[in-house]
Amino acid sequence: MQKPSIPKGTRDFSPVEMSRRQYIFDTVRSVFRSYGFAPLETPAMENLSTLLGKYGDEGDKLLFKILNSGDYAANLSQEEMRNASKICEKGLRYDLTVPFARYVVQHQNEIVFPFKRFQIQPVWRADRPQKGRYREFYQCDVDVIGSRSLLNEAELVEIVESVFGKLGIAVTLKINNRKILYGIAETIGHADKMTDITVAIDKLEKIGLDNVNAELRERGLDDTAVAALQPILELTGTNAEKLDKLSQILASSETGMAGIAEMRTLFGYIERAGVTIEVELDLSLARGLNYYTGAIFEVKARDYAIGSICGGGRYDNLTGIFGLPDVSGVGISFGADRIYDVMTGLELFPENVDCSTFVLFANLGAEEESASLRLLSQIRKNGTAAEIYPENGKMKKQMEYADRRNIPYVVIIGSRELETRCATVKDMRSGEQTQVEFDAIAQFFTARN
Repeated sequence: MQKPSIPKGTRDFSPVEMSRRQYIFDTVRSVFRSYGFAPLETPAMENLSTLLGKYGDEGDKLLFKILNSGDYAANLSQEEMRNASKICEKGLRYDLTVPFARYVVQHQNEIVFPFKRFQIQPVWRADRPQKGRYREFYQCDVDVIGSRSLLNEAELVEIVESVFGKLGIAVTLKINNRKILYGIAETIGHADKMTDITVAIDKLEKIGLDNVNAELRERGLDDTAVAALQPILELTGTNAEKLDKLSQILASSETGMAGIAEMRTLFGYIERAGVTIEVELDLSLARGLNYYTGAIFEVKARDYAIGSICGGGRYDNLTGIFGLPDVSGVGISFGADRIYDVMTGLELFPENVDCSTFVLFANLGAEEESASLRLLSQIRKNGTAAEIYPENGKMKKQMEYADRRNIPYVVIIGSRELETRCATVKDMRSGEQTQVEFDAIAQFFTARN
């Protein structure tokens, strides 16, 4: 007999886990809506032509390609089988941003620009599974496209503050700018190796400076260029002080100075908005995706060791790949799975989030059951999740059921309660019992739910 299993890097979610995940999704969704973003969904699979070349060489290697349906491969020659484009024309989406850009171009005549959308759906990456890294995971994306204003970046910073404030996670928001990174590459004489430089320095926190330097040399940078990069990567001080020092270093780079000016404007907006989370200019932050062109973001939990839990940035011409040039956008993605791990590790979920049922009616006999069903209907109509134990059984067994299900209240209706028309309500957390009139029981639970 085959032992049941699931693919590595994927997970089943129990009712308790789903309740907690839904709490995260509901919180994120409520914040997105409060900033005027509208919901959107796209298919799980896209044409490979849509996905390939948008994430860099390393990203392309992590795409899950889908074999053409049915027995398509049965009639192909060995040579055709070796040609992946013949047998795989679709792939699972790697992120939500590229499908969003495809959607914008495809529906450009129906969209009002600037277009603000949020999207909460799973994505897939053929990565090596490890703690905090999965092959199937959810992203919660929020983007605005059709505007170059840095007010949009500032709004995303406020959204980060609001989401993690509501979830109770202390975070640090790291910011950089791809124009600054290009200016650095230009200043050290290797503008042609912008991608190689950014891929390498983006690993600084993971592998350390020495290993980054070694990788830079492997990617074709000479010792002079690597040495010139060191003081930039080791800059210290406040955000303003770092920008002042960079202004001197990158004075000869028009693009680099433009990036510095954008950062000054953005930090000004952030200060005037009264943002209280820690916001740090991190010059090692590169965000490996090729489509970023301006500000880039990454969020780290301060009290829990895990990778970034949120990230994004400005992309000036992603839609140009699909035939709609010069449409700038900016967005940020919340990693629901890593956020879940952080909240579980720090025990941040509210006490009642795990209970899908708020009230359980004990079942003590036919007449009692009939009265319970009438009251159960009233409670549900008032918006309280409630159920009745399906069999007439021992009270101890029914109480154990409620306890194991984390149900906060049990309603007991026996012969005495039928006579007095007052239910006995037991608070399973405190053990206290209260007498509540039948006519008032729906309101009793509405006030406590």
